[in-house]
Formats: sequence, C-alpha cells, structure tokens
Amino acid sequence: MKTKRLIHNPSGFTLLESLFAAMLIGLVIAALIASNSAFTMANAASVDLSTAEFLIEEIRERTATMSFGELDSIGQAIDINDQSIEDFEMFARDVKVYNVSEIDYNTIVPDSDFKRIVVEILKNDRPISKASWIRARLE
Repeated sequence: MKTKRLIHNPSGFTLLESLFAAMLIGLVIAALIASNSAFTMANAASVDLSTAEFLIEEIRERTATMSFGELDSIGQAIDINDQSIEDFEMFARDVKVYNVSEIDYNTIVPDSDFKRIVVEILKNDRPISKASWIRARLE
C-alpha cells in the first residue's frame, strides 16, 4: 500500500503566507479607496470655494460701475445683458449695504458718504465665503 508523502518545496509559498499576502493587498486597496474618497470631497469643497469667490468678485466689479445711489439695489448675479445667470442658481447670495461713519467703518449711520458692502455666498444654506469692502461717494 502506498502512503501519501508530503512534497516540500522550499521555494514556494505556504497557504498561510498566501492568505497573509492577500489580506495585505486587500488592506492597501481599501486604504487607497478611502483616500481617493477624501481627496474627491476636498476637491468638491475647493470648487465650491472657487465659485463663491468668483461670484463675490462679480458683485464687486458690478458695484465699481454703479453710481453711489444705485448701490442699495444690488441683487442677484446677472450677466452683461441683465439676465439671471442660471448656472449659479444653487448658490444664494446675501448682499447687504450699510452707510458707515467716515471715522469708523464699523459704525453704521443713517446717512454717509461711505458705504460698506457685505456679500455672503451660501450653498444649501451653508456659508461658503464672505467678503466686504468700502465704497466712497466720489460724485
């Protein structure tokens, strides 16, 4: 009767070593997927911030061409033909104009030759970016 002999191959892998290698490869792949997800979320946040800064700059440049009396009527983002920009509908713009003191730009007064324009951009009611600047009556 023949008995089965174990064949010993010193250059090969054992089953345990193969399972351990497969486990390590799986762990590395899971880590790569998790980091890719984090980078994608960070990229989306940076795109939102970039868009918000663009919208703030659009409002800032629009106020540069307005007369001092027209500043109180700043509205939503519009293009050169005074049409609403539909691509930015998911972003809400909160624009406030305050008359401020000539001595202290943080003090709000009823009438002044200086106006503080405050613009806050929101996406899904979450603030993305905020900026303010002073405009003087030059007329």
